[in-house]
Amino acid sequence: MTVNPIPEGYTTVTPWIISQDTAGIIRYLETAFDAVELGRVTDAEGRIGHAEVRIGDAIVMLFDARPDWPSTPAFLRLYVPDADTTHRRAVEAGGTSTTEVTHLPWGDRVGRVRDPFGNLWWIQTRVEEVSEEEMTRRMSDPEFTKAMDYVQSARFFS
Repeated sequence: MTVNPIPEGYTTVTPWIISQDTAGIIRYLETAFDAVELGRVTDAEGRIGHAEVRIGDAIVMLFDARPDWPSTPAFLRLYVPDADTTHRRAVEAGGTSTTEVTHLPWGDRVGRVRDPFGNLWWIQTRVEEVSEEEMTRRMSDPEFTKAMDYVQSARFFS
């Protein structure tokens, strides 16, 4: 019997979000990104030692940090069918827009939202396939250089 080295339902890379309020993050992810909680393990004090949610086809693992740990925000890229709608929902759920959804040279519409727990989400939709030559051309096109200047000037933690 051959065993798959990657368990069913997981991808090669599985992100972790570590927080002082994992239950709160799970509620936010359910509202903002239609996450589905797959399970959680809590200790006698109710702290979450391990939890998993599914967002689209990816699993994200979470757990409560020890009280003496520093904040360690996660930076996550989330591909969705409609970046504008998802960005709006993420803000309505309590997140803060770091950059509005912007068409970038490589063919993605990208917006960023900081969730109420400090994690930064790159919310993206591929809207066109762009050749290497076209992407190079776009890097000097005023429309796209303005878009790149905008997203690169974002202050993530202010």
